[in-house]
Amino acid sequence: MVENKTSIRVIYADTDAMGVVYHTNYIKWFEVGRTELLRSIGYPYADMEAEGILLPLAECSCKYKRPAVYDDMLEITARIEDMKGATVMVDYEIRRQATGELLVTGSTKHAVTDPNFKPIRLRDKNRSLYERLNR
Repeated sequence: MVENKTSIRVIYADTDAMGVVYHTNYIKWFEVGRTELLRSIGYPYADMEAEGILLPLAECSCKYKRPAVYDDMLEITARIEDMKGATVMVDYEIRRQATGELLVTGSTKHAVTDPNFKPIRLRDKNRSLYERLNR
């Protein structure tokens, strides 16, 4: 399946009172990874929305292994793991870029819907996009 890597720097506002990245920022960075994955295959999320294809979040998981801290450069890997019917599964890894140390793993499951949140099959709605995601 298709995969993309994106870099992001931890800013001070991303950290908590303990000096480590606040846990919900990783979920936000999953979205950055997913958005950049779509852009990397030549199909930005805005184009999907304009075509009437939405990917609302149905499930999310995150496993924290090591903390990131202020000024770390992180590498977000987003990978389409599975596509079935009207769902898309995306897996993520976030690593410290300088060392390659694995900090976080996670996944998101998205329904594929029209603007009224009615499930649709991506394969039927946009065959080209479906094939790009299944390379």
